[in-house]
Amino acid sequence: MNFSMAEDKEPLNFLEHIIEEDLKKTHKREDLRFRFPPEPNGYLHIGHASAIYLNFGLGEKYNAPVNLRFDDTNPAKEEQEYVDAIKNDITWLGYKWDTERYASDYFQQLYDWAVQLIKNGKAYVDSQSSEEIADQKGTPNTIGKPSPFRNRSIEENLDLFNKMKNGEVDEGKLVLRAKINMSSPNMLMRDPVMYRVLYKEHHHTGTDWKIFPMYDWTHGESDYVEQISHSFCTLEFLPHRELYDWFLDQVHEKNKLRPKQREFARRNLSHTVVSKRKLAKLIENDIVNGWDDPRMPTISGLRRRGYTPESIRNFAKSIGVGKRENLIDVSRLEFCIREDLNKKSPRVMVVLDPVKITITNYPKGKSELLEAENNPEDKNAGTRKIPFSRELYIERADFREEANRKYFRLKLGKEVRLKNAYIIKAENCKKDIDGNITEILCTYDPDSKSGSGTEESMRKVKGTLHWVSIEQAVPVEVRLYDRLFTEPSPDSYKEKDFMDFINQNSLKTITGYAEPSLKEAKIGDKFQFQRLGYFVVDTDSTANTIIFNRTVPLRDSWGNIS
Repeated sequence: MNFSMAEDKEPLNFLEHIIEEDLKKTHKREDLRFRFPPEPNGYLHIGHASAIYLNFGLGEKYNAPVNLRFDDTNPAKEEQEYVDAIKNDITWLGYKWDTERYASDYFQQLYDWAVQLIKNGKAYVDSQSSEEIADQKGTPNTIGKPSPFRNRSIEENLDLFNKMKNGEVDEGKLVLRAKINMSSPNMLMRDPVMYRVLYKEHHHTGTDWKIFPMYDWTHGESDYVEQISHSFCTLEFLPHRELYDWFLDQVHEKNKLRPKQREFARRNLSHTVVSKRKLAKLIENDIVNGWDDPRMPTISGLRRRGYTPESIRNFAKSIGVGKRENLIDVSRLEFCIREDLNKKSPRVMVVLDPVKITITNYPKGKSELLEAENNPEDKNAGTRKIPFSRELYIERADFREEANRKYFRLKLGKEVRLKNAYIIKAENCKKDIDGNITEILCTYDPDSKSGSGTEESMRKVKGTLHWVSIEQAVPVEVRLYDRLFTEPSPDSYKEKDFMDFINQNSLKTITGYAEPSLKEAKIGDKFQFQRLGYFVVDTDSTANTIIFNRTVPLRDSWGNIS
C-alpha cells in the first residue's frame, strides 16, 4: 500500500523545504535517514500518530529508511508492555521501520563519550542534592551560581564516575553534569545533568547498568550513532536544540554526517489530554479502564472504538505540519472516520430504546424474509435477508401521539415506511399506569413492500424508520461513548485541574435489540446502525454476549445523542 504523505502536485511543508535545501547544499539523497523515537513509558496517542505519519511519510516520499528507536533512559517508568504496544500500533497504522533500535544499545558508547568529556574538562561529578542543584541554577532573570564541586580534578571526577557506574554510590548522592555555562540565558545550558544513579531493572539491559543517561544527553548522540539526517521534534524541544548541538560538538567527527534538529508545532485535540502522565492518572483514578479504553486518545483506544488506520492517517494528513500550535476540534477526527466507515460498513438495524409495535392486520404467526441492501456506497456489498413479523421494536423517540408538521416519524393517524419493508399507520397506543407508552397499534399496507415497484412508487411518505422483529431479535450490549471531557481544552486552566472537567456521562451502557444477522458478528467487525451511527464489536464480547462500542454518531450531534 502507498501511504505517501505528499503527492508531487501538493505544496511542500516547511520541513520538506528544509530537506530540499539540504539536498541542494549539504546532503546526498542516500544520506537521508529518519527516525521515530518514542519513550516506552506509556501507550502511543493521537499526537504520536501525527509524528508517525510525518516521519514514515518522509521515508516513503524520499525512499529513505526510517528507524524505530526506543529512547529508553528511565527504567523507573518504562516497561516491555509499552514497547510491544508501540510496535503493534505502528504496524497497525500500516508502516514498517527499517531497523529496531534502543538508546540502551548505546549505553557503553555514551559512557565512553562521557568519560572523554571528563578528561577534556567538559563534565564533572556533583555531590549536591537535586534541590540544591535546582536552586543554584538561578532563574531566567538571574544567572546561576557555580557548583562548589565544579572544579574537581579530572582524576577525582573519573574515580567518582567509575564508582557511580559500579554501584558503589547511593541513589541521589552523585550526578554527572556537563560543564557549559552557568550564566547562559538558556537555563538548559547551565551545567545540565548527564547521568544519575538508579538501582532499577531495565526492560532491555536488565541489571547491567547502575547509572542511566538523561534524555538530552542520549537523544542527539543516538541520532548521531544511527546517522539520522534530520531529527524532527515538537516545539517544546526548541530550547533544547542549543544543548543538542553542544553535545554533538563534543563527539562529532568531520567525516560523519551530523544530525540536524528542527521543530514543528504540536497539534492538540479538543476534549482530551495527550500527556502520558495525565493519561496514566485517568487510569490510576479509575476514570477509564486502561490504556485501550475507547474514551482514551491512545491509538489502541481509538482502534478499540472502531477507528481505522486509514481514518487516522487521513486525519494526520488533513491537519498538516505547521510552526504554530493550535487546537484541532475533535469533530475533524470524527469526520475522517465517518468518511471512511461510510464506504466500508454494512448497514444493519438495531433498536437501542425499544417500544413495541403490533401490526394488527398482519397475520398472527406469520413471518417473512425481506431483502435489504448491505451498503449503497459499495456495489459489491450485496444484500441480506431480514425477518418481518406482526410484532416489532422501533425506537421510543420515533413515536409521538401528537406532533407538528415537521415531525416526520410515526404519530397517531399518520404513515411512515419501515426500512426495507412496508408502510404502516399508527392507529392507537397503550400506556402503563404512569402514562408511559408500552405498545403502539398499527396497520400496514400489504401492497407497499419495498422494491415492489408499484404502490411504493405511487405513494410517498416522508418518514422512514428502522426496526427489528421481536421474535428473532438478538439482545446486544451497547456502550455509548461520549467525549471524556466537558471542556475543549481541559488542561489549559491554571486555576483548575484537568480532572475537574471529567464528563461524568462519558459512558452509558444499555441493552439493544439487533437483527439476527449480527449473531455472526466477530470482534472488530464494524457496522452502521441505520439512523444511529457507527459501531464496532468490542473485545469484551463472548460467545453468549455481543458487545458493541459506538465509534461515532452519523452526524456531529454529541450534545443531544445521549
